[in-house]
Amino acid sequence: MKLQRKNRLRATALGALAVSGALVLSACGSDDNTKDSDGGEKTAAASTIKCDDAKGQVLAAGSSAQKNAMDLWVKNFQQACSGVEINYQPIGSGGGITKFTQGQVAFAGSDSALKPEEVTASEEICKGGKGINLPMVGGPVAIGYNVPGVDSLVLDGPTLAKIFDSKIKKWDDKAIADLNPDAKLPSTAIQAFHRSDESGTTQNLNKYLKAAAPSDWKYDDSSKSWEAKGGQAASGSSGVASSVKDTEGAIGYFELSYATASNLTTVKVDTGAGAPVEATTENASKAIAAAKVKGTGNDLALELDYATKAEGAYPIILVTYEIACDKGNKAETLPSVKAFLNYTVSEEGQKVLSEAGYAPLPTEIAAKVREIVPTLS
Repeated sequence: MKLQRKNRLRATALGALAVSGALVLSACGSDDNTKDSDGGEKTAAASTIKCDDAKGQVLAAGSSAQKNAMDLWVKNFQQACSGVEINYQPIGSGGGITKFTQGQVAFAGSDSALKPEEVTASEEICKGGKGINLPMVGGPVAIGYNVPGVDSLVLDGPTLAKIFDSKIKKWDDKAIADLNPDAKLPSTAIQAFHRSDESGTTQNLNKYLKAAAPSDWKYDDSSKSWEAKGGQAASGSSGVASSVKDTEGAIGYFELSYATASNLTTVKVDTGAGAPVEATTENASKAIAAAKVKGTGNDLALELDYATKAEGAYPIILVTYEIACDKGNKAETLPSVKAFLNYTVSEEGQKVLSEAGYAPLPTEIAAKVREIVPTLS
């Protein structure tokens, strides 16, 4: 398990080194550039990217869950396509949707689908159309912890709900001990961290806790804001991961790529299946593959099963959507948005996700997104 974690860390680091700390990635060239059939630039590392008429700057914002994936995508796309800049700000799903419905960005990233009132608001910006949800990246919401001497930890839905609701306060609590009979649990106080910003990651954890522990989690599972009592807040997935890493006795939630990059051990979840399930891209993919499309027309909003008991299926999952207008996109950015999203949902774009701790889209869902992106107008 440690070897697998190290391998994931090494793979993530390779992609992250070139984009470390970057919120805005500028267009860059390559010594290996050659012209493709469309007249755009391509590199040996990104030989199938089609630039089409992409040019200029595209502003986008939203989910911090997909930041590490977006960094890799932007890096590859801009290496292949000179003269275009994708400026993605990982300000959280709620902030991204607000910027989209106010017309400040060409597309937004969100870990939850648009609500009906948000679709209505988007109609003011998408002249003759509306905002639609395009699934682009999936993955596990890992529960990372910092308890020295405890290298393996199993928790279930009710126990996690009580920890994050400040009902379980010590690491040697009987509920935790019963799930981990072989662990030497200290009496250290639990320091539970949550997101301070509106977050689709928070919403997906809410949905899992509501499904897995309905009698213990009484909060609104449609909310992107943290409503439970107590705990400590940090900004973004990176802030929560950093806080957990720096605080003995801490526990928090964030995408697997952040746990991997911070070298944090993650909780195995007891779902009621034959064995507790580890947070891996493979195990998240098993759960995401069971998702059903609940959107209509070109909207591909998904319904996820957070209460799955399928063997090896990790239940705390999210899918990040890129939200764009189906019609009424701004003419100056539309070619670049389409070219970029065509790349991110391509086989090549999805392939890089596993290297960064994310789960590629199920084949059938990816195929539907590939059909819709070219129709954006």
